[in-house]
Amino acid sequence: MQITAYEIVDEPMAIHTAERTRQWMDDSVDRFAYRCLPVAIANQVGWDVLCPVAFTAKWNGKEDLSGVKINFHGQTSPLVSSHFGHGILTFTLGYLFRTTKSHNLWVKGPTNCPKDGIAPLEGLVETDWAPFSFTMNWKFTRRRHKIHFEEGEPVCRVLPYPRHYIRKFEPQIENINQNARLYNQYVQWRESRVAFIDGLEDAQSDATRAKWQRTYMKGENEKGNTFAGHETKIQMKEFRRT
Repeated sequence: MQITAYEIVDEPMAIHTAERTRQWMDDSVDRFAYRCLPVAIANQVGWDVLCPVAFTAKWNGKEDLSGVKINFHGQTSPLVSSHFGHGILTFTLGYLFRTTKSHNLWVKGPTNCPKDGIAPLEGLVETDWAPFSFTMNWKFTRRRHKIHFEEGEPVCRVLPYPRHYIRKFEPQIENINQNARLYNQYVQWRESRVAFIDGLEDAQSDATRAKWQRTYMKGENEKGNTFAGHETKIQMKEFRRT
């Protein structure tokens, strides 16, 4: 499996493996946000493309190209613009991506990085054949609201996604009672969860001392058995120059 970023400008944006940490998660009480393993894992999947300069932008509500004003803080960059109008901020990454046959590239905003007043637009690009570059775009959600990007802040995340993969699934809905084994496992987990939450009301309880349940973090089921394929970290490989 390969993914190649071909440079098409002299100074494209930097690409780095996705970071596990988030400032808002660091700021949570006792850094409790990291106890949500699904969030921490999602933070690490893919590669982030980083903003080349610091700037502030604002949308005045107009739909033409004059609607977005960009003020650079120091160094300017042609990779940051308002190319489409309609309150859209555009980042030109400076690469043409190539992926292994039958793999698209999911182009999205940085995961779990909310930004007030603007939202990333996502796309799937057939990067196994298309000789085209693409841009990363964010759409303002509020008029006359300043947004800020720091130099080195992630503005885009890319990750390969197998084409036709999602269509292989047969979606269905069943009552959980139709799966006796799963139902029993769920009931045991639910009862332990309720007991744990109730125990938090007692300052001297085991639950209060433990602070949180770690069964999912440890990849354990209701009997304490560990799932062999459980992940708590993802080691992405950095893009390297060949």
